[in-house]
Amino acid sequence: MTSPDVTVVVAVYNTMPYLTECLNSLVGQSIGLDRLEIVAVDDGSTDDSGAELDRFAKKYPDTVKVIHQANSGGPAAPSNTALDVATGRYVYFIGSDDYLGKEALERMVACAEKHESDVVVGKMVGTNGRYVHQALFKKSDPDVSLYDSALPFTLANTKLFRRELVEKYHLRFPEDLPVGSDQPFTIEACVRARKISVLADYTYYYAVKRGDASNITYRANHLARLGCTAKILKHAAGLIEAGPQRDFVFKRHFTWELSKLIQGDFPALDPQTRREVCAGIADLADEYLTDGLSDSLPVMRRVRLALARRGAVDELVAAIVAEEENGAPPFRLEDDRAFALYPGFRDPAMDLPDRVFEVVGESVPGRLSARTELVSAEWEQNGDDLSLALAVRTGLTGDTDSAVVRLVQGAMPKSADKAGARRLPAGHELPAPVGEFTQEVTADGAGTVVRARIPIQPRQASLGVRLYVDVAGWTYEIPVRGKDLPMPLARRWRSGTPYRVAARVNPKGRMVIQTGLLFPPAQRWWSRVRPLLVRLKRKVSR
Repeated sequence: MTSPDVTVVVAVYNTMPYLTECLNSLVGQSIGLDRLEIVAVDDGSTDDSGAELDRFAKKYPDTVKVIHQANSGGPAAPSNTALDVATGRYVYFIGSDDYLGKEALERMVACAEKHESDVVVGKMVGTNGRYVHQALFKKSDPDVSLYDSALPFTLANTKLFRRELVEKYHLRFPEDLPVGSDQPFTIEACVRARKISVLADYTYYYAVKRGDASNITYRANHLARLGCTAKILKHAAGLIEAGPQRDFVFKRHFTWELSKLIQGDFPALDPQTRREVCAGIADLADEYLTDGLSDSLPVMRRVRLALARRGAVDELVAAIVAEEENGAPPFRLEDDRAFALYPGFRDPAMDLPDRVFEVVGESVPGRLSARTELVSAEWEQNGDDLSLALAVRTGLTGDTDSAVVRLVQGAMPKSADKAGARRLPAGHELPAPVGEFTQEVTADGAGTVVRARIPIQPRQASLGVRLYVDVAGWTYEIPVRGKDLPMPLARRWRSGTPYRVAARVNPKGRMVIQTGLLFPPAQRWWSRVRPLLVRLKRKVSR
């Protein structure tokens, strides 16, 4: 009997009724049953999962192989059991609550054959609210690197691996990791692979979040996740020497695994657990968090990790609670630098360097948008001249003289058509002011207020109100939000040909100014003709 092209490994523990859809998606693969081997290992399930596996094995005896074993506490041991009996030229891993697109295996095997790939990653999507990082799947690529792609953020074992590579290096899953046991396997396979290919032309894998969120990733506690992350980093450090490549891979772990330990649920932990989490993060930061890696992190994560590393538990809790309740803190601008005003900034007792709080190469449109608000808006009229007097507050302090408000004709580009701000490309030019534009920039206790007096021109137009600010060497365009704020009443102006002007809030919550003739040409014609027709009708009726 010839060896199958691919062995699919299914580690199973109490995943009914999701298991049925998973198995149906496998036996229904377009690659055909004669090219397929399914090895499913029941890890001591207490529901009907074992019986369901046996039912499929009886129905597909030449394809489905079932092994029953005592519960091991995680997916690593059953996956290793399956690897020991796999016979396919390639091996693929699937969660027993997930399922595949019909052509998934056929397409991935074809890709591996065509490009001589040792690892093939097919596009994954989440269902039922399951989050799956999508950056790697923007386009197909026959040859990607672990060190210059989004691959470090896609380290699940749900990939096609050449079994020759797996056995050559005896790749197995560490059975002492209740969470993340697939990462050491995947990282080592990618380090040792001759070629890694990405397929983004089809949905290969559907990752399912169970209705009761009982996936093992969602059940692990903070200290368990911390311990697993420490072991993953140690294993990877033994494969990748210190330097930019290791920093590139470890950015994922400081951005995700470690940063997620000190997010919104951290303040609710008991004091001892909070201290242990911070101490564990400090050990890992001392070992692996280089200056270059630190600079590559978003400022929020960098500050929280620095506070944890310093053992400043109370300040860390204060920073998390303040951001949960009030949003991101304001920025302080100094020359071409911007600093996020988190607890500990220039606090002598903390002695943290300014660099910890600095925006370094990071795009921060969401933070700017959240801190920008309309203070007041009113019309100022002098004869036929009309201006909009605006006051807009932005969460910036320091050197804010560059902030300007403009009325801009038309919509933002579709690529930037969001309710929030956007960072403008290099070499941009600000929209020219209209008429005798004046403004002043002053500071108040909550940030910087930009007051502008903008002439309104008699024309048919819809104008967006936008604030432009320079932050850390980049200019940001921020639509001024008007939702739930009082707008000045619409008014008529100009004596000869009357115009109407109104301030409105569009469906995305932005403030827009609409101007136009009070009576358009057709309407003016009808307003003159209608009284004549009414009088004529009366005469005829008499």
